[in-house]
Amino acid sequence: MCHFTQRSSTLSFPKICNTFWWFHHTSTSHLCSCSKTVSDEKYQDPFQLGRKDLKNLYEDIKKELLVSTAELKEMCDYYFDGKGKAFRPMIVVLMARACNIHHSNSREVQASQRSVAIIAEMIHTASLVHDDVIDDANSRRGKMTVNQIWGERKAVLAGDFILSAASVALARIGNTTIISVLTQVIEDLVRGEFLQLGSKENENERFAHYLEKTFKKTASLIANSCKAVSILGCPDPTVHEIAYQYGKNVGIAFQLIDDVLDFTSCADRLGKPTAADLKLGLATGPVLFACRQFPEMNAMIMRRFSKPGDVERARKYVLQSDGVQQTTYLAQRYCHEATREISKLRPSPEREALIQLTEMVLMRDK
Repeated sequence: MCHFTQRSSTLSFPKICNTFWWFHHTSTSHLCSCSKTVSDEKYQDPFQLGRKDLKNLYEDIKKELLVSTAELKEMCDYYFDGKGKAFRPMIVVLMARACNIHHSNSREVQASQRSVAIIAEMIHTASLVHDDVIDDANSRRGKMTVNQIWGERKAVLAGDFILSAASVALARIGNTTIISVLTQVIEDLVRGEFLQLGSKENENERFAHYLEKTFKKTASLIANSCKAVSILGCPDPTVHEIAYQYGKNVGIAFQLIDDVLDFTSCADRLGKPTAADLKLGLATGPVLFACRQFPEMNAMIMRRFSKPGDVERARKYVLQSDGVQQTTYLAQRYCHEATREISKLRPSPEREALIQLTEMVLMRDK
């Protein structure tokens, strides 16, 4: 039912045969769940374990954003307020420690590995600023977006500046392999945005298109950041691939759950309006699964929910279907694969915390 490539050079997702809706022919009892992956005795709170390495993270990011213009500095600092969970840097530092322990039994995070965590958060934030401009978004993380406060033109420039500061920090690491790995993230972000602007008529192609876009816009950053710290901490290419595959699968699962929450979470919890993807004309996992039960949605997908009433009808169809449930099952498959990959490393509290993170991805409500 499921095929995962062992090569990071080739993008691969669960194969969906002729109908690609293999979930509809599989009983839920056979689906992989990450529940109870980690026993109570082994439970490690990822945020507690990573706290030491992420201390002063946002202050260090702000040091990278030294600018003479007060307004630009204020814009760049806007999302780096320290109120986020720092999910991506957390994964990166835990992966760094897990790989270091696997290779040399060292639990210390190298300065260069911590720099990767900082750079990952900067690239992610720059992409949020640009996404909000493209989407004309009003809110992000429960507050007004940069483009709403300072305008679109200045927001684009602020995003560009954060990216440029991340590039300077990346160059400072002084490792051409790491530069190559992390600049791939920026290329993937751009390609992912272009994929999002397009759509496919064929159902099978449409789902593959959606998953590829999901990888490039969300999972590539986590996958390549994990790979980068593994390269810095261990010379074994097998370990680099484990780190990459873990990050890829967790990243895709994270976005799948995000797409579910767009239909199931209230705006206050989510920090942004619900049904936002439908309003942007985007057909995410719940919509694509729902389309199987309600074929009349095909026409709405192709016109990107642009007719009056399309958004409301599509949302109603999704909630009447098992689209939310099937997307959640798919996220479970990816989390199971992430757990399978990271379990190949030597046992450590950090490895167990990374396994626990897959459960947290599935259980999150915002």
